[in-house]
Amino acid sequence: MSKKITRYAVVGAGGRVVNFIDPIVSRFSANNELVGMCDTNQGRLDWHNKRLVNELKYHAVPTYLAGDFDRMIKETKPDVVIVTTVDAYHHEYIIRAMKLGCDAITEKPMTIDDKKCRAIFDAIKATGRRLRVTFNYRWAPGTTLVKQLLVKGTIGEIVSADMEYMLNTSHGADYFRRWHREKEKSGGLMVHKSTHHFDLVNWWLDAVPQQVFGYGKLAFYGRENARKRGVKVKYDRYTGHDTKGDPFALKIDGSQGGYMLDLYHKTEKYDGYIRDRNVFGDNITAEDTMSVLVKYRTGVALTYSLNAFLPREGFHIAFNGTKGRLEYNEEHGSHVVEGKKASSPEGHELNWKSRCVVHPMFGKAYEVEIPKAEGGHGGSDPLLAEQIFSPRPPKEKWGRNAGQGQGAASILIGIAANKSFVTNKPVDIAKLCPQLGKAKKLSDLV
Repeated sequence: MSKKITRYAVVGAGGRVVNFIDPIVSRFSANNELVGMCDTNQGRLDWHNKRLVNELKYHAVPTYLAGDFDRMIKETKPDVVIVTTVDAYHHEYIIRAMKLGCDAITEKPMTIDDKKCRAIFDAIKATGRRLRVTFNYRWAPGTTLVKQLLVKGTIGEIVSADMEYMLNTSHGADYFRRWHREKEKSGGLMVHKSTHHFDLVNWWLDAVPQQVFGYGKLAFYGRENARKRGVKVKYDRYTGHDTKGDPFALKIDGSQGGYMLDLYHKTEKYDGYIRDRNVFGDNITAEDTMSVLVKYRTGVALTYSLNAFLPREGFHIAFNGTKGRLEYNEEHGSHVVEGKKASSPEGHELNWKSRCVVHPMFGKAYEVEIPKAEGGHGGSDPLLAEQIFSPRPPKEKWGRNAGQGQGAASILIGIAANKSFVTNKPVDIAKLCPQLGKAKKLSDLV
């Protein structure tokens, strides 16, 4: 009997796609094949093909510009299309792939607004195809530990949760150099970034959100905020200018190292995309300061805040239960959650660290050791890749795989919050996406 080979095509050739390409052509190449790549930018496609050949010892694959997506599907005949485009176009390629007979895998967020969310549900119903949303954060050792403790009933029945997420002036600022600063492309950080956080809380609580209220504003980045603080904005982008003394400067001309020279600077001529825009420039429509209150169908309440310009990076969450309180703190480096390597924010003298503490009711508090793991995003990337690309993935007992229902549950909190920012009123999730159904538990959704 011949071995089953799953054929994959990808659409969206930025930096994120390597998280999918690499395991397909290396660790899981015996059962998978990369058959095509599609993007708006031929230069980025060429960069990935060069990397496939020179670094990964694979072969070059056919490339297609965005207008030829349908032709790519017909000519390369993939079983699955992986979507890693600008967020605003996720729905378009998910739906087109399904109508052409393919299943789809999408990078988070599934999409950026309720209309596009409903369209994805309609396409799945019409075609019978499958969708996976890749929430890699669920697979990190610390977040999995929290799930295990809550499932065990360590602090009893959960009543409420409080989450504070901090992005620093390296990672947080980088969203305001890129297309993410344009809310019509990303849904703002409330969708693009917070979908990670809302998904974690949904999963930890095993609950579906019911109602959302929030406030959000652009308080730090942008030209007007810089002007109020007496900061003169001298350039629209960093590369090509004298940025001495500018702590927010990022140059993609190769002078600061890394891959951005080849992947972004040299490819600007193809589609005009500028990767290093000034964080205090114009055309910023995404908020950098957000506070949200979420009511769940199970009765649990969540308070959440996100700030994208702080001196440290990471998050703190506390769960309040009938038998005690669980506090989990995760300290991050400047951009990516580290594995074994200890990390502390640049310039911060205090020794912050990740830790998990249980406070029993009428008992002595104790710390639970967080397991160590190797690999990207705190060790989560290899585990998620195994679930996606292995023909026989390990049995998953913590419900970490997610489809369209759970993908929608996370983005709908951010989408509802965006609407609440404008109306100053609470927003009901059910009105945004009736296809989500009436389930109270997240585990009852695909």
